[in-house]
Amino acid sequence: MTLPVRESRFLAGGVVALEFSAAVTSFVASTLLPVVARDLDAGDRLGLLIAGSTLGLFVALPLASRVLGRLGTRGTLAAGMAAYVGGLVVAATAHNAGIFALGQLSTGLASGLLAVFGVSSAIRHLDERLRLRVVAASSAMWILPALVGPAATLGLEHLVGWRWTLLVPVPFVLFGRLLVVRAVRDDPPADTAPRPLGRTLLVPLGAAGVVLSDGWWPLAVAGALVAAAGMVAILPAGTVRLHRGTPAALAAMVLFAVGYFGADSLITVLLTAGFGVSLGQAAIVLSAAPLAWAVTSLSGRRLPATGLTLTALGTAVLAVGGPFPVLLAAWTVAGIGVGLAYPALYVRASTAGSSGLTATELATAVITAECVGQLLGRAIGGALSSAGGLFASYAVFAVALAAAAAVSRR
Repeated sequence: MTLPVRESRFLAGGVVALEFSAAVTSFVASTLLPVVARDLDAGDRLGLLIAGSTLGLFVALPLASRVLGRLGTRGTLAAGMAAYVGGLVVAATAHNAGIFALGQLSTGLASGLLAVFGVSSAIRHLDERLRLRVVAASSAMWILPALVGPAATLGLEHLVGWRWTLLVPVPFVLFGRLLVVRAVRDDPPADTAPRPLGRTLLVPLGAAGVVLSDGWWPLAVAGALVAAAGMVAILPAGTVRLHRGTPAALAAMVLFAVGYFGADSLITVLLTAGFGVSLGQAAIVLSAAPLAWAVTSLSGRRLPATGLTLTALGTAVLAVGGPFPVLLAAWTVAGIGVGLAYPALYVRASTAGSSGLTATELATAVITAECVGQLLGRAIGGALSSAGGLFASYAVFAVALAAAAAVSRR
């Protein structure tokens, strides 16, 4: 059901605002991590400090359709906001790592619910052309936080402390929520038939193994395999067999996330330890791909297979190496490729076609595909690099991206 023009704009603006708040949250949390670890005397428990939000997100994915079906539109948004604000307050007032992680778990759970709700609302109410624009604009929402987020966060932390700074994203989340509520306040409860809960909870169980492995690669690999099994239970039938249409697009999304986010997670290690590049130069390369992705997304060009091929080539160059300008150019080209591919791939993966999936199931599937792909990519990269195969991991990432380009043609 397509909304009137005014309500469609409110919904699109709300989804984009929620993405901006997610970007702000990400950069605030990552920038404050060393300060939080020092203040809570948790320098040897970094895994616990960062695990909460990740695990909360993965717990939310299999539960989202049940929550939407039980609480409906307003109830889900209210519950998500309460869990988000409450979790931030708990984290901001924590005096030990365990309580901080508990607060982050609540914010991750809320972020997962809000993400599924926002994507499912966009699928249900926005036509494909507008959804393409929303995805492109959402990608662009990471430009400003990437450029000024770390410096602004450190400045604010110096003025008011990390506890108050942790609450900075709240106004942006509230603003996005108000826009979404204004657009879809009369939606009926979602009519869904959730998949068996036991199998879908394999995703957060496997994610716990990965994020809490603390560098022990056998646990990380085992967790990744368990999460992959849970992902198969959530994704629509035919995804593993690459059935044409939505299943193939979701499979391409998984492969893309494995390749790109796996490579991104190790890029500074590759440059500094592998090629002897300075940390300052590595930071420049690190920012090149997401900025190129965001800017290219705004161009309006939608070339999934071509874009993923460019990303695969850029990643393959990193596996071989070269002087700093070559490495910078390669990762920039990789980002340009993502900008060309991602919006159209995302829309294809979130379009029902003949799959018969509801909007909520599609939203859960596309978020699961991307998030579990990230988890698998980081687990693969961590395991290979720990075994001395840092360069080999980039060859694996390039192969995954090339496979994503091939599958996207289906």
